Amino acid sequence: MIAVIQRVSEASVTIDGQVKGRIGTGFLILLGITHEDTREDLDWLSKKIVGMRIFGDAEGKMNLDLKAVDGSILLISQFTLHASTKKGNRPSFIEAARPEVAIPLYEQMIRQLSADLGKPIETGEFGADMKVALVNDGPVTIIIDSKNRQ
Repeated sequence: MIAVIQRVSEASVTIDGQVKGRIGTGFLILLGITHEDTREDLDWLSKKIVGMRIFGDAEGKMNLDLKAVDGSILLISQFTLHASTKKGNRPSFIEAARPEVAIPLYEQMIRQLSADLGKPIETGEFGADMKVALVNDGPVTIIIDSKNRQ
């Protein structure tokens, strides 16, 4: 599982002209799921995300996590994070999980992030054509791959 975490002051996702999810301070997370991902990857990644200390403290140092700043999460599924660009100019998405594998893991990630954060999170819609808007605060963008834990 790959997560692109963007620290935001605001973010939203719109589907068919309707706002599906919106947050203020928090994380916009783009989540890519591969066919090799498991519940273990999901649990590890959720705890890593919620514990990520990338908000400024009173001295301006990145030292606070989401709970400390009463932050929120907007989670967006994004299979293109597993694009292979090794050959040619047209990406291959063969490593991205098929919907029958990815949807249950995406739904479990929603539940796990909510549980670890202690409140509901906002989401996009798996497989939908989404328009994502954000104000990246900093900018701060962190990429975490559950297969690369060391």
